[in-house]
Amino acid sequence: MSWFKNTWFRDPNEKYLFINDTAVRYRAGIMLVIPLFMALTLFDVLYTSPWIVDTSTIEDTYDLNEASQIIYSAEMTRRTYDYTAQTTLLLYGLFELLAGMFVWSSRFSPTIHLATYLARNKKPEWKPITPKRFAWGLGLTLVTLCLVFFNPVIVANWVNALFGAEVLPTTYNYIPIWFPVNLVWVCIALMWFEAVLGFCLGCKIHSLLVWIGVIKEPCYACNNIDWDAIKRKHEATGQANT
Repeated sequence: MSWFKNTWFRDPNEKYLFINDTAVRYRAGIMLVIPLFMALTLFDVLYTSPWIVDTSTIEDTYDLNEASQIIYSAEMTRRTYDYTAQTTLLLYGLFELLAGMFVWSSRFSPTIHLATYLARNKKPEWKPITPKRFAWGLGLTLVTLCLVFFNPVIVANWVNALFGAEVLPTTYNYIPIWFPVNLVWVCIALMWFEAVLGFCLGCKIHSLLVWIGVIKEPCYACNNIDWDAIKRKHEATGQANT
């Protein structure tokens, strides 16, 4: 039951925290549901009809258009989009990204418990949490931008009230549709790389920033030495020599 007590941390009391990267990859696969759902939403908005046709009102006008096609008349209403479900899911995604960053908050994350349970019989791969925190911080930014796109009026009212002036418009979406469309595919790709290939772009960016000196950090490799394994190796060598 150590997976339930410690969640995905090697030791929650360590000065420099290490997490099980196998569980992190499982969790990325679970969380992939969020950008996939957003992609379906955007597909519905962009590529399906914005009109709702009352089929019972369709009538033949006995007229043709320039292409010699029959023209029909019908009652149609413009579709209105309710993004309550999308907003709720994105807010949950924000919670999950924040929950994984700290020991005390990780215990409240259902996906962390599920991923750790699924990885319980796999050999753990201990990696420092700081690069993951950096990557999740980038994820927080992307999710926040999606929230703004789905709730432009609410965000505009908050910003305008804060500054006491009309900084953002409230009559149209000031974020162009191409931005979230491309953003959601970036999110899907990054999470797929994490879950399937174990490649974390945010971690690589963090390593680059450490390498060029923008971020100062201790040597995690030095703090990730398995002294018990070294002790067992020496004992085995000593027994072999005798």
